[in-house]
Amino acid sequence: MNPTKVGAVMTDDVVTARYGTPFKEVVRLLRQHRISGLPVIDEDDKIIGVISETDLMRRQARPPEPGGHLAAWVRGLSRDARQSAARSRARTAGGLMSAPAVTVPAEAALSEAARLMTRHGIERLPVVDEEDRLVGIVTRRDLLQVFLRSDDEIRRAVQREVFTNALRLSPDVVDVAVYDGVVTLTGQLEHRDDVTAAVGLTHRMDGVVDVVDHLTYGFDDRHAQTTRPTVHGAAEGRPRRT
Repeated sequence: MNPTKVGAVMTDDVVTARYGTPFKEVVRLLRQHRISGLPVIDEDDKIIGVISETDLMRRQARPPEPGGHLAAWVRGLSRDARQSAARSRARTAGGLMSAPAVTVPAEAALSEAARLMTRHGIERLPVVDEEDRLVGIVTRRDLLQVFLRSDDEIRRAVQREVFTNALRLSPDVVDVAVYDGVVTLTGQLEHRDDVTAAVGLTHRMDGVVDVVDHLTYGFDDRHAQTTRPTVHGAAEGRPRRT
């Protein structure tokens, strides 16, 4: 059972810029295509950075430069402040972009892309292949598509993928009810480990918002004890004579 990959929901027609693309051309691309950011690529289609509307606004909102020698003023700034000052004066994509770019492999699960977006506070991720070449872009909206799956589709998928294919059980053993993406599992399985697996696998299914576990089990495998062989015929529970 494999979760949906990023490559299945990404957009492969990506608007890009090159290192030397002028500032005004970047603005035109964003406006023309109604997007809020774009990746910057090199001659081999590899990602070298990304530009967002925030990067462009930094250029427009730059403070007035002080009088006197500019180089001396810049040297007096912290490293981050120097980088910010340089980007605010940039005239091309290479100077404006944020680098290194946060990217995601096309073969990654949607959950991995969601974690990257959340961790870095971004709304889109360039998608790369095995050689780190740009192959697409994925947005938060793309990731949310899986939650448009109907409750009936989710129910059938859980019965088929979790209980029939993964656990090798009859789908009738457990009652699977789905309401607004929340899956409720009710029934009794043979082993405690089966319950743990069923709940965990159901959580991973596309479109599942949460899982309510009403499952019971007949045998607790976690407390099963291994039978030890008797040594030299000694009765079990008696100390051996020395």
